[in-house]
Parts: sequence; C-alpha cells; structure tokens
Amino acid sequence: MKTIESLGDLRGKRVLVRSDLNVPLDGTRITDDGRVRASVPTLKALLDAGARVLVVAHLGRPKGAPEEKYSLRPVVSRLSELLGTEVKFATDTVGESAQETVASLADGEIALLENIRFNAGETSKDEAERRAFAEQLAALADAYVSDGFGVVHRKQASVYDVAQLLPAAAGSLVRNEVESLRKVTDDPERPFVVILGGAKVADKLGVIENLLTKADRIIIGGGMAYTFLKAQGHEIGKSLLDAEQVDTVKGYMETAEKNGVELVLPVDTVVAAEFSADAESEVVPSTQIPADTEGLDIGPKTAELFASKIADAKTVFWNGPMGVFEFEKFAEGTRAVAEAVASCEGFTVIGGGDSAAAVRNLGFDESRYSHISTGGGASLELIEGKELPGIAILEEGTK
Repeated sequence: MKTIESLGDLRGKRVLVRSDLNVPLDGTRITDDGRVRASVPTLKALLDAGARVLVVAHLGRPKGAPEEKYSLRPVVSRLSELLGTEVKFATDTVGESAQETVASLADGEIALLENIRFNAGETSKDEAERRAFAEQLAALADAYVSDGFGVVHRKQASVYDVAQLLPAAAGSLVRNEVESLRKVTDDPERPFVVILGGAKVADKLGVIENLLTKADRIIIGGGMAYTFLKAQGHEIGKSLLDAEQVDTVKGYMETAEKNGVELVLPVDTVVAAEFSADAESEVVPSTQIPADTEGLDIGPKTAELFASKIADAKTVFWNGPMGVFEFEKFAEGTRAVAEAVASCEGFTVIGGGDSAAAVRNLGFDESRYSHISTGGGASLELIEGKELPGIAILEEGTK
C-alpha cells in the first residue's frame, strides 16, 4: 500500500482522512476512547507536515439523515486534547458548514466533519449515488488518507470511492493493522493458537473454516461454545444456541480431528437461572448444564485449561469474550484469558470489537499485547481470507 510519504510535500494541501471514531457513548461521555487514541499518530504526522487536515468518520448507525444522538460533536474535545490543538467542527458533511470550515483552515490545522453517515450517499448500494457523494467529498480536498481500519471491509463512499478520485495512501493505523493481521494469517510462528468467543457461531463461520487449515489449536469459549457442546450431544439448558449451525459445527469438529487441529472446549461453566448482573450462580461441568440455567462464563477449571493451551504459543489471535464480561460477576473467564494472552511471549493479536473493549475495561496494560485491532468485523474478514474493498483499492497499482 502507498504510504503518506508517497503523496509528496503536503504543506498547504487539503488532506481528507477517513478515521474510525465510532466510540461508545454514555450520553455525550466517551466510555472507551481507544479508537480516538489510535487515530492520533496519522493525524499528528499530517499536521506536522503542514497539511490542512479534514477528518471524516461515522458514529453508530444513522439512517442517512442527521440524528443528534449520533453526532460526532462529543469526539471533538477529546481529539483536541490528544492532539494538543483545536479541532474545528463542521455541522454537516459536504454542505455549507463543511465548505466554510475547510476554507478556514490554515497550514497545520484540523477540522472534523459531522457524522459521514448523515448523508445517504455514504452507505448507498446504488453506485451512482455513492459516487456522487464521493465526488462532493473529493472536491473538499487535494489528497486522501485511509486510516479507519474498522470500515475497510465496507464499500462506502469515504472508504472506497474517494480513493479512486484523489491521490490516495494508507495511514499508519491501517498499514499496521494489515501487517499485523497478515502476520497471523500468512506465515504464523507455531504453535499458532486461535481463541474465539462471543455470542454467535454464525458470526465466525468463515473464520473457523479458514483457520481449520492454519491453526494448531482453536480454543472456543463464550456464547458460541454452547453450540459446540450441543453438537457433541450435551444438555446446554437455556444457554445461547445457534440451532441452525449444529450440523456445521459437527463438520468443523470432524475436520479439526482430520487436520490434526486441537479443538479446546470448556470443561466447566458458570451458570445462572437468569441473565442479570447479580444472579445467583454456580459452577457445573460443561457437559451437565441444568436445563433451567444458562451459561454466562467459563468456569475456573476451563480458565486454567485455556491458559495452559495459550502459554507456549508463538502466535495468538483472540476475538470474542469468554462470558458476559460487562457483568463483573461473569468477567473472570475473560479476565483469565486476557491475562494468559498478555503473559504469552509470542506475537499476540486482539481482534478488535468486544475483545479490545474487554482488555481496556478490565484494566489491562495495552502494551502487553503485540497488537490490538481497532476493527472487529474488518479483522475477522481479513483473518477469514476475504478481500477488503478499502484495502484492495489502496493496493491497486502497487503490485
């Protein structure tokens, strides 16, 4: 991929940057600023180069029109703090406010445009509509930098089409993400251990299928583990179940055995009769979950087992929590895995999404991991072996 350096002298140039500032909010308070912090190195480099930087990003899932709850305004003050300079804010995407704000920028100044998804053209499936919006965006700038890894798997105006209309390059965040994840998929040092959790097997079908030919060990926890236990014929009570995937999972287990891939499932489970933060709970064997309970976390024996399977790894990829980590009572399994991965001496990648949030929310030092991805869906699709439109367009002409 082309680097920012390939764009030449940027002093006085208007550079459109697609960042990922899709942060969780409690009202107007940012509860996890990881993505904002991750956007800073590229933005700082452009400002230091004397560029006039205009940032576009999305927040939440507005339906192509302004919605106050999805405004990027709360991000402005945090981004200003992290950059150590004022971030101007345009109250629209390509309208009068955006045009005036961009025109007001001096060399080394920066502005954030309002939520890019407030314009229907951003996510439109109609290529002409998307292209027309991309042309309006491109008219604001002289060059384009893609630095929002969390959206590179989407064929959207500010991710894909603009890269065709302006001199384009990848920011340091996107380059680092792709290099780190391809290190996992293309030539991992062994043993290569994959840890998958989260709610649904369906979300990770392609990932499991691809990794059954690459991983040495696949550890399954979280809500998706119960579909595997069900496929083995065990009672799982009221636990999460992807009923439509039971036969698929049986096939995966057969393939794993045939390929010599060790598939590691929970041996004990923390169960409760209700889904709540203070529910009465007990630890039971994973093969004997009472019919009137549901699994909410892996048990202590499983935590030890998983840690032992991670300890000697030379490459680790982890995506998905081990339980309902948002409830302190059911966060121990995720905490144990986070500690085991942090203590591993190999190359360790946290695959974004809830896993990255868990690591931060549980208070782990991020520097203990080799790489924490900012994009859950994008990282999974890259691991799955899919072509990501926002990456493919940046790599065209560089091969």
